[in-house]
Amino acid sequence: MDDGVARLSARGLRDALRAGELSARDATGHFLSVIEAADHRLGAFVTVTADRALEAAAAADQAHAAARRAGTLAALPPLHGMPTAFKDLVDVAGVPTTHGSATISPRPAPTDGPLVELLRTAGVVSLGKTQVPEFGLTAYSENRIAPPSRNPHAPALSSGGSSGGSAAAVAAGLLPFAPGSDGGGSIRIPAAACGIVGLKPGRGLIPAGQSAGDAARLVVAGPLARTAEDAALLLDALVAPGGPSGAADPRHGRHAASYVDAVNREPGRLRIGVALASPWDQRYRIAPEAEASAALRVAVARLDAAGHAVAEADIRYDNRYPDAFTAAWTAGVGTLRIAPEREPLLTPLTRAFRRRAQQRSRARLDEALAFLRRFERDTIAQFAPWDAILTPALAQTPRPIGWFSGAEWRTTADADYARQCEFAPWSSMVNVCGLPAVSIPTHWTDGGLPMGVQLVGPLGSEGRLLALARTLETPRVVRPGGPLSSPSGTSRPRRCRSR
Repeated sequence: MDDGVARLSARGLRDALRAGELSARDATGHFLSVIEAADHRLGAFVTVTADRALEAAAAADQAHAAARRAGTLAALPPLHGMPTAFKDLVDVAGVPTTHGSATISPRPAPTDGPLVELLRTAGVVSLGKTQVPEFGLTAYSENRIAPPSRNPHAPALSSGGSSGGSAAAVAAGLLPFAPGSDGGGSIRIPAAACGIVGLKPGRGLIPAGQSAGDAARLVVAGPLARTAEDAALLLDALVAPGGPSGAADPRHGRHAASYVDAVNREPGRLRIGVALASPWDQRYRIAPEAEASAALRVAVARLDAAGHAVAEADIRYDNRYPDAFTAAWTAGVGTLRIAPEREPLLTPLTRAFRRRAQQRSRARLDEALAFLRRFERDTIAQFAPWDAILTPALAQTPRPIGWFSGAEWRTTADADYARQCEFAPWSSMVNVCGLPAVSIPTHWTDGGLPMGVQLVGPLGSEGRLLALARTLETPRVVRPGGPLSSPSGTSRPRRCRSR
């Protein structure tokens, strides 16, 4: 049975659960056994809640049996019995939330956060909490409370961040799909590093995924999945209960079909602009590696073969962007309630950005936010002639564990931040603009590492982007006997693992 479950896509698993061909308890047991066998090498999970998961799965099976007797199977929730997990930045009732920080004394959350509540209502079974960087700040999922999240395709390398644990778990077959959050690339970066599909929806589409205190309105929730169709399945549930027409922002438009329907429709002949310009160009050395360029060439060739009009887009960015974005991105860490005696437990990058945020006046922050709104209008106007903008997803292949922060966190905060911006230079401006974007694996290096591209569309184009992603995707799943079974690059035992 385990082999059969492992071969199913998320949509196939959903269909088997609804049809009663597979019980929720069997599905949950399968993924818990895979986590038990593989995660000590992967570090994707901070907390595994096996007992709670099996209880929830049993309740789902009871609900299925009752619905079958009543002839109301169609009324089951859309993700009935589907296992998943949540980033350790969101509250799951009864489970500690660490925020990836040694400064937090983790206590069981009293209630579910909005995103968790939404997906529980949709029928998911939570298996636990996944690894994140401290307060979700970085493009790598390493912190001082648990082993780093590693890349399933090469465990000596990082899985990216901040949804790194979730992306690694999906890529390695520990989960069928997972929700992530993205404030500057935190879904798309780990999706690209792990070779899966990651969608950042447009601002306002999923109100439950927004972050309190996010003055620049950067953070949104979205799906991580092995294929575009599986991402669409989770997106449909995230947008529920009103479907795509239930979006909070009317500019998203109204759509009769689900995203699963949209991903399987031909999007028509589209104008796609290829852009390598980055708003970080004037501050850092932005230079796509050969493998990033290869991934882009594959995407251009496939889009051209599908009949789309692909051409170079001349996009220019204001060179004041780096300072303004950094001020907005780090403002929240300045207001965190942290006891003075625990401040030394912060990572050097968080501690430096916290100090700068506290020293920044409100007027300076307001000036940065006003600039970002002008940047948003100007960039959207430049993108307007195109149905989608195509960029590399990452400028570099996945980086080694410890590469950004240095051994024992010895790299300066500014050098760490520069490396992140050079690694993922096309991510954050999409959050500033509030536009949807998807990361898709298109190319695998000779060493078996994934590389991909990013497609950015206008507000309301999530379905079209997923349809394009289906044309482009080249997925690959780690199976038993693959890199995770190798003793090289294994992590130390986790400190935070509860049952």
